Amino acid sequence: MRVKRVVANIATQQVAAAESFYRDVLGLDLLMDLGWIATYGSGEMMQTQISFASEGGSGTTVPDLSVEVDDLDAALERMSNAGVPIEYGPVEEPWGVRRFYVRDPFGKLVNILVHQDKSSP
Repeated sequence: MRVKRVVANIATQQVAAAESFYRDVLGLDLLMDLGWIATYGSGEMMQTQISFASEGGSGTTVPDLSVEVDDLDAALERMSNAGVPIEYGPVEEPWGVRRFYVRDPFGKLVNILVHQDKSSP
């Protein structure tokens, strides 16, 4: 047996509220909408990972979700343009990521990050 996919599920009575944050701001595609559940995703191949943490790093709260992007500045600008408050960062962390935290419409803490290029200063 092999795991084919890991899906994060967020309980809410406001399923449609995910659209503006996860589709419009983060740019994910609506893959399925049954009214009671809406699934957003990307056609890109992604690694399957589950993290277990006692803190979020640098003394922060453990985020509910981590979303790796290819351009953190563009993600930060999209969040700012959408009026989403930045709760932490942006910051370059000692373990090689640049990131910031925001809350989604359901109050979930989302870690938006990019891995630093080892060849850049």
